[in-house]
Amino acid sequence: MNLDKLKTTQGLDVHGKRVLVRADLNVPVQNGEVTDATRLERLAPGLLDLADRGARVVVISHFGRPKGGPAPEFSLKPIAAKLAEILKRPVAFAEDCIGPAAEAAVNALSPGQIVVLENLRFHKGEEKNDPEFAKALAALGDIYVGDAFSSAHRAHASTEGVTHYLPSYAGPLMMEEIEALRSALDRPDRPTAAIVGGAKISTKIPVLMNLVSKVDKLIIAGGMANTFYLAQGVDVGKSLAEPDFKETALEVMKAAKAKSCEVILPPDAVVATELKAGVVTKTVPILEVPSDCMILDVGPKSVEHFTDVLTRCRTLLWNGPLGAFEIPPFGEGTFALAREVARLTKARKLVSIAGGGDTVAALNEAGVAQDMSYVSTAGGAFLEWLEGRELPGVAALARD
Repeated sequence: MNLDKLKTTQGLDVHGKRVLVRADLNVPVQNGEVTDATRLERLAPGLLDLADRGARVVVISHFGRPKGGPAPEFSLKPIAAKLAEILKRPVAFAEDCIGPAAEAAVNALSPGQIVVLENLRFHKGEEKNDPEFAKALAALGDIYVGDAFSSAHRAHASTEGVTHYLPSYAGPLMMEEIEALRSALDRPDRPTAAIVGGAKISTKIPVLMNLVSKVDKLIIAGGMANTFYLAQGVDVGKSLAEPDFKETALEVMKAAKAKSCEVILPPDAVVATELKAGVVTKTVPILEVPSDCMILDVGPKSVEHFTDVLTRCRTLLWNGPLGAFEIPPFGEGTFALAREVARLTKARKLVSIAGGGDTVAALNEAGVAQDMSYVSTAGGAFLEWLEGRELPGVAALARD
């Protein structure tokens, strides 16, 4: 996957052309109302740029996981309405993404106008990457723009198949995500650090193994840190841990040592007898976790130590919270470190790139998401990139 081959529509004459934009309109909706429009707000500048250059903009996307065909609760219609509100201009809607309804909606567009087509997943051919479905999509455009990095880890008709039938380009959001990740992993200002949190080591083995060869400091926290402690003979009480992965933890540490990557674990912890809001807690050194307690957050010494490490780094990649942040008071460690990262970023001492659903939620709760250098809205695609895997929807755009 030669990322230097990625082309954008910058400088391309799109006036009057039907530009098929694969976007990510998969946003939270309750009672027909969009409850978080972040993805739509990020998409808006790219769509407006194409429209202002006279393109006939055709937006395609999946939404949710409909089973076996159309379902009203998975319609993109309310999302198209919200997009129109954000764009401050009309957005047409087609009741299907291929066939007569889609063709009529696209043919009705004048230069500068925008239409959203109905949910791609109402057709089984989308997820199967069926060539006939991909051809039917391609028939609606003159050029294709992939602008949904968050769906690029899937080889679906709208992310990979369609690129075989149309001249294909990377959209501005796609390029933003790729450039941010490349800046952290492929050509960073060193020293570099990664924070990897979350509950289980089993879900992030490939991420850890790839990162030890990419970064100078690897901070491991959250429930997965407990397995690393177990592997070193530390008693973690009733804490969430994966004894079957002790050997894996040791392998990660061995690989890190071979690559001169320092693995850093929390020196203290906030513990409680149960995971419940408002429960009595205490902070203890990691070697003194009571047998009837569980580790639910990092302590202040951990935040201080991690901050000290980061003050000597130039680039940070963050994926995963440091504790059970959703339940007070077990988010304090994550929030405190997030504020320190924001401070270093604003002072231009650190380039900070964060991604993953829980990470973004924690940064938002801490009130500092806007202070990071870049926050990815992608989930699975972000993780697979951290694993060093080729993403079909990106590779398709980088083909000759």
